[in-house]
Amino acid sequence: MDTMAPIRPTIQRPRRISLTAGPAAAAEARSQVREAICAWDVPVDPAVAVVLTSELVTNAIRHEAGETVMLVITCACDQLRVDVHDTSWSVPVPVDAPADAETGRGLMLVASLSTDWGYYRTPAGKAVYFMLAFQADLDEGDGRSPAGRSQ
Repeated sequence: MDTMAPIRPTIQRPRRISLTAGPAAAAEARSQVREAICAWDVPVDPAVAVVLTSELVTNAIRHEAGETVMLVITCACDQLRVDVHDTSWSVPVPVDAPADAETGRGLMLVASLSTDWGYYRTPAGKAVYFMLAFQADLDEGDGRSPAGRSQ
C-alpha cells in the first residue's frame, strides 16, 4: 500500500503576537505556540516547543524587556522557528549553573533541546530565537502527531 506524507506549504505566514510583559506573558506565549503547531500540523514535539518558548519569554521579561514582548512564530524549510523580540540590548549568555540552581539554566536548556538557537539585534533591541526541525516519526501516523496529543 502506498502512503503519502501530508503536504504542507513550504512556508507558513508568520504569527506575530504582542505580549504585555508580566506574569501572564509566558502562559500566553505557550498557548500561541501550541495553537500554531496544531493549526499548521507541524511535526515537532509541542512540549519541547512550549518549554523553550516559555524560557525565552521569561528571560525577555526578567531582563528589562520593556512593556511588551513580541512573539513571532514561523514555519519554513521543515523547521518551526520562534523569535522573542524585546527592547533590551543585553546579549543572552548561557551560564554554567549548577544542577541544583533555581535559575540560570534556561539558555542551556534551549541550546540542548533545539536544532538551533541564537539572537540578533533589532532597531528596538534584540530578538532571541530557537528552531526545531520536523521529526519524521511524528509525521508518519504513529499516533504521536501534535494534533493527536492531549495537552
